[in-house]
Amino acid sequence: MTRDRVALLCALGIDNFGSGLFLPLALVYVTQVVGVPLAVAGTAVTLGAVGGLVVPPLAGRLVDRVGPRAVVICAQLLQAAGVGAYLIAGSAGPVVVAAVLLSAGQQLFYSSLFVLIADVAGDGPKDRPFAEVGMVRAASFGLGGLAAGAMLTWLGNAGYRIALAADALTFFLAALILVFFVRLARPHRPVCERSVRVLRDRPYVALIVFSGLFGLSLDFFLIGTPVFVLDRLHGPVWLPGTILALLTVLTSVGGTLALRLTARLTRIAAMRAGSALFSAWCLVSLGVLLVPDAWRVVYLLVSTLVFAAGDLVFGPRSGALAEAAAPPVARGRYLAAYQYAFTVAQVIAPAVVALFSVADWLPWVLVGACAGLAVAGLGTLGSRLPASAVAPGQS
Repeated sequence: MTRDRVALLCALGIDNFGSGLFLPLALVYVTQVVGVPLAVAGTAVTLGAVGGLVVPPLAGRLVDRVGPRAVVICAQLLQAAGVGAYLIAGSAGPVVVAAVLLSAGQQLFYSSLFVLIADVAGDGPKDRPFAEVGMVRAASFGLGGLAAGAMLTWLGNAGYRIALAADALTFFLAALILVFFVRLARPHRPVCERSVRVLRDRPYVALIVFSGLFGLSLDFFLIGTPVFVLDRLHGPVWLPGTILALLTVLTSVGGTLALRLTARLTRIAAMRAGSALFSAWCLVSLGVLLVPDAWRVVYLLVSTLVFAAGDLVFGPRSGALAEAAAPPVARGRYLAAYQYAFTVAQVIAPAVVALFSVADWLPWVLVGACAGLAVAGLGTLGSRLPASAVAPGQS
């Protein structure tokens, strides 16, 4: 592994440790420390997320003009500004401003990150570099969450502000590492703005749509599991955290192993397998309603293994396929557009979770059906995307 790849992994590890400190606690911080009512706080944070939706097209053009490293560095600084704005917010208005800044920084980051990973990795398939990044980020986020829990346990509400300040500092540290220690393996070459238009590439747009159907499962897991376990099943309060911790452990150590086990599959086939596993996870999770209360904890922990397997199989391959299928002259715009698959899912997921108020089975059926549609839809794309992008490859 080159020095640049090690430096990039260190920067992303520091970044995600900071995110683990604050992001899971953002809504709780706004309500308990800033003092904004829950309904207003939820609306403010949601407005921030929606505001970030305008960023990817701009980010893609910036990446194609100036290269990904500069854009990722700017994204780190913008996220630091957003966290700092949360730190000084005293009412709903400033919370909206902070949420917009943080969301814009996150969208700028994700719209440029995968081009940076690909460039630092150099020539060859990008499956393994993406898997390594996913493992480091998952482990670091989990450690940040544990650190935040320790701070709140020992320091109470003061721990929130310490976590915010530390989060802002991690963004600065990550940006400094990128400035001084990461050099791109291939030089950036400015391109003509009119060379390629993403929306005219129908197979790539279809890839975005089908990946979004998969992405809904990811966000539904994160925000829907606590609601289902606590509000619908009336399970123990520690169970959602335990389920998330189990997923973190599995995804932080299993990325490269999943690549080896699926090495003979094309990227499309691996993505279909991951989507099928997510659909199976929905069916299995719904089955908990038929399980005796005494066995539900074990049952849900085992069902998490199915979800983790789907995430490990799909994740690195989806990023590698999206990068390989993008024209070299417009990778920034293409990969920025690809992020809409997951950004839109983040916006939709809370509404899907709210359907638990209608029926316990309804969200599971809806999310499982979306994952099933992804399996079917991805099956039609293999012959329409570049063969070199679909073909398996490990590095």
